[in-house]
Amino acid sequence: MSRWHVLNARDVQWWDAGPFGFYADFQPGEAFTEFGFNIGMALPGQPGALYHREAHQECFLVLHGEALLLVEGQERPLKRWDYFHCPAGVEHIVVGAGDGPCVVLAVGGRVGPSNPVYPVNELAQKHGAGVDVETTSPKEAYAAGPQPVETPFREEFVSG
Repeated sequence: MSRWHVLNARDVQWWDAGPFGFYADFQPGEAFTEFGFNIGMALPGQPGALYHREAHQECFLVLHGEALLLVEGQERPLKRWDYFHCPAGVEHIVVGAGDGPCVVLAVGGRVGPSNPVYPVNELAQKHGAGVDVETTSPKEAYAAGPQPVETPFREEFVSG
């Protein structure tokens, strides 16, 4: 069972996900069972992950900079304080945009299986966020990319 705790983004483990930017791990030694929570930082043109849909709702809040939302095959620009609510089953990904880092807070439901699907999507491929062959396996979807590696905190992760 999880105990309450307070963490500062400067003090948690950060990860370099290569072409998918950087993200913070607020789950010290245990996964949150009801929702996922992270802060990600992407440079212009970097997607936060691969274009996908899943059985859980998610939400994204742009804390700093600009982003491009790819949702259901459409592009939509996002700016600081824009909030995107993503119901279960909606294809999406957020890509860094503008002329500097983009910092995004992401929260998603995690009760039950997520059943992710990584569909083939030309728009997502154009932005480096798409797969060549549809899969339901995260391991297969991310097989071509590097594994995230621990990285020290940098102020740009939270302030751009």
